[in-house]
Amino acid sequence: MYSLIVISIGIVLFIFFSSSVDKEVAEESMIEENIKNKLEENHDRNETEKSVNDEEQQQKENAESDIDTMLNELKNLKENFDIERYSDVKAEQWGEFVTGVKTKLQTNDQVIALTFDACGGSHGHLYDGELIDFLREENIAATLFINERWISANKEIFLELVKDPLFEIQNHGTDHLPLSIEGKEAWGIKGTESVEGIIEEVLHNQMAITELTGEPPAYFRAGTAFYDEVAVQIVEELGLEVVNYSILGDAGATFSSAQVEKSLLEAEAGDIALLHMNQPNSETFEGVKAAIPQLKELGFEFVQLSEYPLQ
Repeated sequence: MYSLIVISIGIVLFIFFSSSVDKEVAEESMIEENIKNKLEENHDRNETEKSVNDEEQQQKENAESDIDTMLNELKNLKENFDIERYSDVKAEQWGEFVTGVKTKLQTNDQVIALTFDACGGSHGHLYDGELIDFLREENIAATLFINERWISANKEIFLELVKDPLFEIQNHGTDHLPLSIEGKEAWGIKGTESVEGIIEEVLHNQMAITELTGEPPAYFRAGTAFYDEVAVQIVEELGLEVVNYSILGDAGATFSSAQVEKSLLEAEAGDIALLHMNQPNSETFEGVKAAIPQLKELGFEFVQLSEYPLQ
């Protein structure tokens, strides 16, 4: 009888310890499985992140390669330009509306293109943040003609503007000079004096904008908006359209707000308005702010230059 009791106790103890061991083994196995799964998850995550990083790096390298290609094309254009072809050419026109200058959108749609110049220099390097913020709040598309000197003074702001799809960036020259083959003046500013000078005024900023944005501008507006017809032809050979205006929006940021408002409200289908975004102490913003709701009521939509052919 005693032996049976001892055997029974032994069996119970064996079962108990075996169960404990099995439980510990199961727990250890589960822990090992969890660790394995975590390691696999981490590996998969790392592989995904690596793949994403590799893709982003490849896109960055491709973009840089594209920019290098575009810059090399512009350099070749400058170096291989046939300057001699213009050696005996004389200009006959001088002004804002000479042959070849585009002033309107080629459309009967009820649209208007607001264009804003940023001129740079000691009196033109500021930024009208209120104006740009208002355009963003009202979802107003616009074309920004930016001078290289303004970019140098406002690089971070420029890069922010580049990222905003409401705005397209165009070329407003390197030193904000009128374009002339013989050094004519406009508004007291002496223009370029040669074909080489014209090429430099256009392409230096073209390359600067292309390098920063990855997108070469399609349109050019000279400082003061004055040209001779030969300069316009040269700009076209450099691959850009020369664009001025059909509405003098703020007269070099000198108009009162009432004058700006009145000018914009005279808009007709396809008009291009010339305004400024570099004079925060002017009344341009207030005039634009007053005019835009009224233009909307008249059925106007606001577009970028690139949305329509020009005339």
